[in-house]
Amino acid sequence: MLGSREPAGLTRRQALARFGAGAATLALPGALGACGGSGGKAKVAKAGGDPWRRYAGTTLNFISENTAPTLAIGANLAEFEQLTGIKVKITQLELSALVQKVALDFASGLGNYEVIYADPYQILAPYHKALAPLNQFQDDEDLPSAHDMGDFIPTQLEAAGKFEEADVVYALPYDAPTMIWMYRQDLFEKYGDRMKQDLGFDPTPSMDSTWEQYLKMATWFGKHATKDVPYGTLHMAKQHDALMNDFSNVLWSFGGDYFGKGDKVGALGATDPGESLLTKDAALKAADFYQRLLRVASPSSLGWDWTGAAEGFIAGKAAMAPLWHEDAATVEGSALKGKVGFAPLPKGPARRSDMYGGTGIGVNATASKDAQRAAWLFVVWATSKKTQLTNLKSDVGGGTPTRASVYQLPEVVKARKPPSKIPNILTYGAIEEAWKPDNIGLRPKIPAWNACDTAIFTALSKMLADGGDPEKFMRQAKQGVDEAIANQKELA
Repeated sequence: MLGSREPAGLTRRQALARFGAGAATLALPGALGACGGSGGKAKVAKAGGDPWRRYAGTTLNFISENTAPTLAIGANLAEFEQLTGIKVKITQLELSALVQKVALDFASGLGNYEVIYADPYQILAPYHKALAPLNQFQDDEDLPSAHDMGDFIPTQLEAAGKFEEADVVYALPYDAPTMIWMYRQDLFEKYGDRMKQDLGFDPTPSMDSTWEQYLKMATWFGKHATKDVPYGTLHMAKQHDALMNDFSNVLWSFGGDYFGKGDKVGALGATDPGESLLTKDAALKAADFYQRLLRVASPSSLGWDWTGAAEGFIAGKAAMAPLWHEDAATVEGSALKGKVGFAPLPKGPARRSDMYGGTGIGVNATASKDAQRAAWLFVVWATSKKTQLTNLKSDVGGGTPTRASVYQLPEVVKARKPPSKIPNILTYGAIEEAWKPDNIGLRPKIPAWNACDTAIFTALSKMLADGGDPEKFMRQAKQGVDEAIANQKELA
């Protein structure tokens, strides 16, 4: 059983003052008081009543990024209302707008959004003290528990749910988008023998494939298969968070990292990660390779974020691409149905690495105590095995389960092979490998990450546009990251 911890608190005035000082980075490092109103007045059921209906009549507000799981949850709210008597209103926003809304709500102390989509990097790390430790609800015998916490995929529970302390959980894993290698299986079958003869290795994506081989394959497709696809590869290389995602896979696989003890900083997180490592030899080699890779990629890559890259791949602009695995549902709903294969990303000189982009959902500690307890009921239901299976099969959403047991259900196992009624599960072999502790790619979970991220993708974008010495731009990235860390220390 998990231990409990009550959060410390600031007064509302202190919180507002501190928010004003740190608004530029949206970093509110202090703890916030658990005071304020809720989206509805919670009613406590009589002792001995159904614990699920303890707060019947309450209205909860759930703020989320506009993601596939939340679309599916929104279509299934009648089930939760019937179970609990609680109504839920969902607000879905683009991530940066979500972060602003949540930061303002935390700072005001009003607790207008009781259930929070707690992005690990832009919400959990800087605002974890404004999230209620879920241990207190899990250990409360008067409330339903999140059955079998060990069923959550361990790397995801740590990355999406914790900050610095291994025994305190602030969010339960809710979604799990992960970057994998998508490739035109039909084209690899068509050209495979010729490619093998020309390149000197079997081009079929496998556990042994390397990034250098990927580059050679991309170059080959761009020269010899233009009747089928104009380019061998495409990327999410816009001056945007997506560019950091795409580059990070290469950085980690080459043995580089953003900070020392990167595995710990990515998993549990750190308030002060130390000096950036972006000018170390491994990072420079990764940047040099990434620049070479983008030179043979579709030029449109420089204007694509993750949405544009997925749309470009579906439109037949390239033979392969690193994409979020949940794009499989859209791929299988397009003219490429049955023509695309899925594999873990290639290996680098040091390791294999697949960027994890998952998030947990948590409870707003600035909401009233009763509203927090009602919100816990929603968190438990939304991350339950039954709901995750429903989401996975949903016609309007989807998302990928964060509980290991869902993947072992007979109907899910059957769906792993085409034709499949659950297209995201076609990626299971790739994501199962990607989620292993040695392979999962975890960006730094630090309060200053938003500013660090901006410095990184800005420098990388300049490098790709300029075509100059990668070392110059990695120095710029390091300078921006180190300044962001220093500024965060001052605010704290």
